[in-house]
Amino acid sequence: MTTEIEWWDYDDAAEMAEAVAGDIGFVIESAIDARGAAVIALAGGKTPLPIYEHLAKAKLDWKRVTIVPGDERIVPLGDPLSNVTAIGKAFIPKGARVIPLVSATAPDHKAAGRAADALLQDLHWPLDLCLLGVGGDGHAASIFPGPDYDEALNGPRERRALGVMPEPLPKEAPVPRVTLSKAAITSARALMLAVTGGAKRQVIEDAVKEGASSPYPIGRILADTELPVDIHWAP
Repeated sequence: MTTEIEWWDYDDAAEMAEAVAGDIGFVIESAIDARGAAVIALAGGKTPLPIYEHLAKAKLDWKRVTIVPGDERIVPLGDPLSNVTAIGKAFIPKGARVIPLVSATAPDHKAAGRAADALLQDLHWPLDLCLLGVGGDGHAASIFPGPDYDEALNGPRERRALGVMPEPLPKEAPVPRVTLSKAAITSARALMLAVTGGAKRQVIEDAVKEGASSPYPIGRILADTELPVDIHWAP
């Protein structure tokens, strides 16, 4: 079980976005001071976009920052479902290096996952920070129940990414994915969650109580995380 989980509660999503951006900026600055560069993974979806708007305003040495999405939908670059497209819009103009996880030439999700893993093997590791969102069904990154679930949770610790086919496919984005593995997420030097809504908070609280036996992916992730975890929540 994780050594410590700390909840940070905010009055609204706007207040949370500003605070989380400040915390991420501190992690980036500390990594640059310590190692000359920062490598971080950022969550996809709509919830963190206001965080990225604030973070992009920070006076950081962005040319020393490498950003990967914590997961990606297997869609063309520029597609509305593409996580890296949204992340890139925020940080490429600042000078950051933003790395797509999905290759347009991969014939299927398994091949896409292998290509993403090979790409990440060339990066400084472990991640200095991994920011996760959590779905109402308890998924985090794109670790979903389905035929690739066990591999995402229990695959080789050196594997950093893999292709997954959620089952059933989420209605809001019914496509296969590439995701960071649980091992890649839990090895990060800092792990943060940013979530909104009472239902998601309840899912996370239940997952924490259930630990390694949790039916929720986020529960399995948190149960295998040794460093303290900050969970940022707004109604």
